[in-house]
Amino acid sequence: MSACSLPWSGRSRPAPSPGWQSNLSRQDPALSGDGRLLASMIERQGRSTVLLQERISGRVLPLRHLSRWQPHSSPSLSWRGRYLALIVQRGDRRLAVIEDRLTNRLVPLPLPGGLEPVRLSLAPDGQSLALQLVAAGRWQVELFDLGGVLEIDPPAGEVLRTPALAPP
Repeated sequence: MSACSLPWSGRSRPAPSPGWQSNLSRQDPALSGDGRLLASMIERQGRSTVLLQERISGRVLPLRHLSRWQPHSSPSLSWRGRYLALIVQRGDRRLAVIEDRLTNRLVPLPLPGGLEPVRLSLAPDGQSLALQLVAAGRWQVELFDLGGVLEIDPPAGEVLRTPALAPP
């Protein structure tokens, strides 16, 4: 009897060193669908904050709208990393938000009263979001359709086609 060989076993590589700050304690990693961007949680001045970096160069990418709302948790990236969804703290309330890095806008997700976001997962195309919520000690998962709110973040090489432009 032989041991099972997994296709990815033995191929693990550490993150590239240029620009990566090895002294940071990172948690809750999220990789964009194309593997180009990495979001992770770090502690800065006693609060958790999201750090977004290009994976190859290690360059830190700015997140304008998120610096005033901290701490952060549960990052999730779309396919090309256009959208970064996460949970932020504003006063005593936790909010689920999505930063659109292309248009430079922040999209808060309205939640019914009493529901607090705990964890989230953004679909690679940015068109839906799974959100774990808690209210009065009860846990639930809700799916949100973002099709009317966000544009599609398509995989590399895929062209967006509108029905009027699609070939017959």
